[in-house]
Amino acid sequence: MTKKFGDLIYTPETASGEAISKVETHTPRIEAPEQVKAGEPFYIKVAVGPHPNTVQHSIRWVEVYFQEEGRPFNPVLLARVVFEPEYAEPDITLKVVLKKSGVIHAVEYCNLHGLWEGRKEIKVI
Repeated sequence: MTKKFGDLIYTPETASGEAISKVETHTPRIEAPEQVKAGEPFYIKVAVGPHPNTVQHSIRWVEVYFQEEGRPFNPVLLARVVFEPEYAEPDITLKVVLKKSGVIHAVEYCNLHGLWEGRKEIKVI
């Protein structure tokens, strides 16, 4: 059966079967303020794991998106970071400036367990 691409992304809410045991080690964790001032820089940290970091099993990349309130076409890609197994860990920090409230989405790719998403709402005042 053919699925939409979005249906292939695991989240803590949609994981079932064997994927339930992977939620803690694969869902990107987003650390960011709940509320920020419009136009003022702040930091977002995205981390995955603990997770193996071998050529055979590792997180290969993380993408960070912003779904902006009121924007006709979403999301905006903020960053894509590719990790070399055994050398780079899936832990990144971004300096971001927002003008409107919305949701940060982080998607990571594990070469064995697929795509996983975490998200966090941010209110802009």
